[in-house]
Amino acid sequence: MSTHFTKDHEWIRVEGDEAVVGITAYAAEQLGDVVFVELPATGKSFSQGDEMAVVESVKAASEVYAPVSGEVVAVNDALEDAPQTVNEAPAGEGWFVRIKLADKSQLDGLMDEAAYKQHIA
Repeated sequence: MSTHFTKDHEWIRVEGDEAVVGITAYAAEQLGDVVFVELPATGKSFSQGDEMAVVESVKAASEVYAPVSGEVVAVNDALEDAPQTVNEAPAGEGWFVRIKLADKSQLDGLMDEAAYKQHIA
């Protein structure tokens, strides 16, 4: 199980042919208190870099981009009633979607944790 990061502060944790996607703790901290999360429909497909979800906080609204191409196989419905979970556990219970990977080689263009930490330093 490996985790990759994008320059736009999404993380993607690969589990076989699927992956879980969310925003990083850094992104959640920059946004402030999350008050609403708009998630895509299950079955919707995205290309790498497409706008996939929207996070709204007391400060701003921010797009969440697809770190890789794929099809949404599950969404975290719990965020509808508890959007603050994104702040409380961004890399855990605050996940956004689970996607079926269309092209695993796209992961090669993403950062590992060490590179991401340098990116935000």
